[in-house]
Amino acid sequence: MALKPVVISRKADAAAMSAEEWQMRVDLAACYRLVAHYDMDDLFATHISARVPGPEEHFLLNPYGLLYTQITASNLVKVDLDGNIVGDTEHSINPAGFVIHSAVHAARLDTKCVLHTHTVAGMAVASLEEGLLPLTQKSMRFYNRIGYHDYEGVADDLDERSRIVAALGKHNALILRNHGLLTCGRTVAQAFLLMRNLEKSCKTQIAAMSTGGRLIKLSPNLMEHAANQFEGGVDGRADGWPSLLTMLDGIDPSYRD
Repeated sequence: MALKPVVISRKADAAAMSAEEWQMRVDLAACYRLVAHYDMDDLFATHISARVPGPEEHFLLNPYGLLYTQITASNLVKVDLDGNIVGDTEHSINPAGFVIHSAVHAARLDTKCVLHTHTVAGMAVASLEEGLLPLTQKSMRFYNRIGYHDYEGVADDLDERSRIVAALGKHNALILRNHGLLTCGRTVAQAFLLMRNLEKSCKTQIAAMSTGGRLIKLSPNLMEHAANQFEGGVDGRADGWPSLLTMLDGIDPSYRD
């Protein structure tokens, strides 16, 4: 049985915000539910953040203590770039969890959503010296297009933000060594779909390596060609997002509340 979402009055919240902010809330709440649906959540330990449309440097984050299956548009918490809560809410956040997100949002104005996970496959690949290998078509999109950040302990040190940003660079994907995965996008949909591809790439790599067989090595020119094909095509779109929302609506539409 699905857990009952914890909801703040939508009417009270929606009356004080723009239609654009409400839509961002709905998309972000949907993303939390999708991450849970595809078994990429980790209780309360990871976050997905989204920039609130408008001139202010405000962001939406999950309330601390709620499972991803309980996230709704109205119970998302608005914070500033330092993780301070903006406006009235009965919820709190995990400030340490926002260090990674605030680093990316502050440095990458093109980024509207940042998604971080601690999946088994993601942590496994993050613990390998060679990192993500370009073994499959799905992983080719990350060829020379993913950053690596060395482990520094629990991410609660603000000084670490500059090193996270440097490691990410111009990429939209980052492996936090010995920790987990991160993706970002111009929309919530793009960040989610990129993470799902990264997660499947990690799962496939671990499965292939576990066979003990010899891994096929492709030429750098071919891998670069494949990566360029993705940059000019599906990585720039979010064609599957409406279908994913339709699926969520059929399972439990309360993310929209």
